Amino acid sequence: MDAEQIATGRSRWQQRYDASRRREADFTTLSGTEVEPVYGPPEGSDDPRMDRIGWPGEFPFTRGLYATGYRGRTWTIRQFAGFGNAEDTNERYKMILNSGGGGLSVAFDMPTLMGRDSDDPKSLGEVGHCGVAIDSAADMDRLFNGIPLQDVTTSMTISGPAVPAFVMYLVAAERQGADITKLNGTLQTDIFKEYIAQKEWLFPPEPHLRLIGDLMEYCAANIPAYKPLSVSGYHIREAGSTAAQELAYTLADGFGYVELGLSRGLDIDTFAPGLSFFFDSHLDFFEEIAKFRASRRIWARWLRDVYGAKTDKAQWLRFHTQTAGVSLTAQQPTLNVVRTAVEALAAILGGTNSLHTNALDETLALPTDQSAEIALRTQSVLMEEIGVTNVADPLGGSWYVEALTDKIEAEAEEIFARIKEMSPDGTMTGGILRGIEDGWFMAEIADAAFEYQQKLEKGEKKIVGVNTQTDTVAGELEILRVSHEVEIEQCRVLAARKVQRDENQVRRTLTALVEASRGTGSLIEPMLEAARAEATMGEICHVLRDEWGEYREPARF
Repeated sequence: MDAEQIATGRSRWQQRYDASRRREADFTTLSGTEVEPVYGPPEGSDDPRMDRIGWPGEFPFTRGLYATGYRGRTWTIRQFAGFGNAEDTNERYKMILNSGGGGLSVAFDMPTLMGRDSDDPKSLGEVGHCGVAIDSAADMDRLFNGIPLQDVTTSMTISGPAVPAFVMYLVAAERQGADITKLNGTLQTDIFKEYIAQKEWLFPPEPHLRLIGDLMEYCAANIPAYKPLSVSGYHIREAGSTAAQELAYTLADGFGYVELGLSRGLDIDTFAPGLSFFFDSHLDFFEEIAKFRASRRIWARWLRDVYGAKTDKAQWLRFHTQTAGVSLTAQQPTLNVVRTAVEALAAILGGTNSLHTNALDETLALPTDQSAEIALRTQSVLMEEIGVTNVADPLGGSWYVEALTDKIEAEAEEIFARIKEMSPDGTMTGGILRGIEDGWFMAEIADAAFEYQQKLEKGEKKIVGVNTQTDTVAGELEILRVSHEVEIEQCRVLAARKVQRDENQVRRTLTALVEASRGTGSLIEPMLEAARAEATMGEICHVLRDEWGEYREPARF
């Protein structure tokens, strides 16, 4: 790009910046030096990289979605939390909101994630341990008691039974008297990543995709601000993938959901803004920054050039980030505070829209109140004290960062081509389903994880406290333990709730849901009626399992 084109681009950016709302804040260094809101090539100079780098707030969005960067608004502090029963988690949510959190993120326990009730024999010993137990809409009422859902953005990390969880959330909002059309939040819903990495599915792929399509249609028509699908790379990275694999598999999944929306006849400029993403921020500081920048650029180009999106919002890749759980160590766990802070800073410099910071003790147990507060306040320190919000994409133009961004983008494009080669019909969806069926994704991730583990064992890669500097004066941490009494009480409450509800109404609504599943209409309204009648998560999922069957991963050796 020549000097004149660069000057024209800077002028465009300035107009966008001047027209945007900015926060009232001190945008100077600690020493009082005024800093510009963005930096670029020196005036009058050429820079051939600028076609790919661009300016904040315009295509290809390498440098961020907004001309103002974090001067307009900072990222949302959205701490992932859930444990025990709904009352326990409600208290933690209120602590998060009162301590600077800008939104909620719900962690569900394993029975809920697998679409089972707390009194299911397969739930024994798991209730409330890795998240909150939700058996019916009444638990959602308790979970958000005193928290107005119309005023708080709420993310829910659940995929297999995402739609039943969503309708229970809607029922809780209705019971609060909320205007449902004004709800804002994110539902993970992404089932592709379950088959690829996390393994928490209920049905074969086709019924899951039907439910996701129904949800996309419902939200586009009724809850425009709500994002019905958060495409997750986090679990892919936690399973052992490389940064480029995380990016490529995640965006490929996203392209698959775009194809799903288009197959439903939805307008891409209407539904694409409802897609969001969820990434891992790992320990290689500059690689992670490059990954986030490349992700925005790839998504914008594909949405515009391949799928025909015309508006900026439809081309935006908006993403939440969580620091890498797999990077936390049980050895010398206080060092996890440092790891988390570095990973969080990488996400911020990469332009994340919201962020969760892991607690130091999460490799051992659910976080205590104290460790949760440290994790939360880590974000506050980064936001308020170090000047990182003053300049949009402050590393833009760095020779190293730009080279890494280009390299990761090229690696991702090679992976996209390989996925499409596997497709029987030339679509990204076809390639993903074939890759799942053949075990290709799982094998590629396993190879990457094995290669890294070999380097650790040879000492080529270092982890402090694990394979280097293992001596310590630190003692053992006190950790949070979820009592077995939580499970006993949850089952007691569930039994009482079943006695008090109208069983005939429950049966009618579940029968209507099954009948709807045999047709071609949307399942959202029938499922809503079942949730209003206090049909449980397990009951809703069970009748659909009976109808659609359960997915069994093929044995591979």
